[in-house]
Amino acid sequence: MAGRENEAAKIYLRPLRRCPQLDKGRRCAGKDGCLTDPTLRTGPTTFLRMIFRIPIDRINWTTSAFLIGTFVLTLTAVPLYLWYFGVDWFHFAIFAVLLVATGFSITLGYHRLFSHATFRARLPVRLFTLIFGAAAFENSVLMWASDHRRHHKHVDHDEDPYDISKGFFHAHIGWLLFKLLPQPPFDNVADLKKDPLVMWQHRHIHLLAVLVSFVLPTLLGALWDGWVGALGGFLIGGVAKVVVLQHGTFLINSACHTIGRQPYSTRCSARDSFLMALFTFGEGYHNYHHEFQHDYRNGVKPWQWDPTKWLIWSFSKIGLTSGLRRARSELVSSSEANVRKTVSQRQAKPEKRRTSMISRVRRQRKVDALRSDRRPLRS
Repeated sequence: MAGRENEAAKIYLRPLRRCPQLDKGRRCAGKDGCLTDPTLRTGPTTFLRMIFRIPIDRINWTTSAFLIGTFVLTLTAVPLYLWYFGVDWFHFAIFAVLLVATGFSITLGYHRLFSHATFRARLPVRLFTLIFGAAAFENSVLMWASDHRRHHKHVDHDEDPYDISKGFFHAHIGWLLFKLLPQPPFDNVADLKKDPLVMWQHRHIHLLAVLVSFVLPTLLGALWDGWVGALGGFLIGGVAKVVVLQHGTFLINSACHTIGRQPYSTRCSARDSFLMALFTFGEGYHNYHHEFQHDYRNGVKPWQWDPTKWLIWSFSKIGLTSGLRRARSELVSSSEANVRKTVSQRQAKPEKRRTSMISRVRRQRKVDALRSDRRPLRS
């Protein structure tokens, strides 16, 4: 099945060819229209394929409409609202509170708790992260964790859902807009399927997302300032918050596999970025995370900005979390030393070649000088 899907994708994406069966009027005489590929026919879909060279029937229309629509509203409707009604601190307070609550639910809950099991959490933490994590509109934790575990297993390869080798756009958002392969089964989240809370969230994910992300800030805005406040709560505390949060998550998949340092491993494209950590609650230290994915810390150094690890540690002091998993310090130091050694060896090879070339040039100059100093023999 997967082979046939891959072959169909290749047929859709290869360049279109002219029909070899042309009559005197340069019109196609073939029975299947003017395209020789049996999967392509005349009509609006074929016309779009000819223009954009994209598999139209594989676009994820619902997800694409939501992602593009919320982004456009944030760039147009939000500025217009602020220009017409002015800035109200209450709307930005809602934005900040819901952004923090939802953001930590993704980083602490979806990512480090459910996807990697880096610690254990009591019911209040689990329930909170499942409810407010839904508000990010990043699917249920079951789907999120399945994609993320597959990403770690097949990083930088074709089975990686957000494979950076397919381009920055694909890793950032393209993998959500287009589904070139059938949705893989949830065969890597058997542990989460046994969790009643996780399955409850999975069944009601869309209702939870709408209620927490859109209805809640709209109601709070209405209580504050009537219909004007409701509109502001919806646009600022709802739509804009979702866009900012989602693209923060997307940047981990794209930017953190493109820019930054690789102090712990060079085996994959993941990189550490302090700048990304600032906007993603500490998720920017991605190189360390890929090397030590079962560590509850992303920023392993005490001074590295990782508020998610500080929150997990703080919860452990009051009994809300336990079993915090850490990579052994000697293993971390060994990884850093191996990377430094590898980098120094790579830098030494060009220098060695340069030194060898200089030596050859100097020897050749000496030979040329000796030849020029030779005097011709007298007859």
